[in-house]
Amino acid sequence: MTPAPEVVPINVHASGRGHLKLAYSIRSLRLRNGLSQRQLALRMAVPRTYVSKIENEKATPTLSSLERLARALEVSIPDLLSGGERNRQEEVRELMEDRFVAEVLPYLSQLNGMQMSSILAQVRDLTVRPRRSA
Repeated sequence: MTPAPEVVPINVHASGRGHLKLAYSIRSLRLRNGLSQRQLALRMAVPRTYVSKIENEKATPTLSSLERLARALEVSIPDLLSGGERNRQEEVRELMEDRFVAEVLPYLSQLNGMQMSSILAQVRDLTVRPRRSA
């Protein structure tokens, strides 16, 4: 009987934290756009499992995949690599310029947890679920 070979752990992610940041960035941008992995994969014309592998750090996207990811997530490649941070800051700035948001903002700090949760759920329903027409 031949002895079993010694198992030597291999560090698959030589890039370390940079790879983790990219995986997190892709997942957060996908979720922010309200996309499932399947929907993102369809936009990229790749299998859903490929998106899953990228998000779970089992695969590193190629340059052409990065281009497809950025296009599918409607961001630039630098925004994709930085987690869309610049894009998020622009969104916050635009929100703060909205008259309605500016009027409501002072009252948000007065809400308790249940009230805030209820409002966020209603806003989420309005933005995520398609409206039904009569």
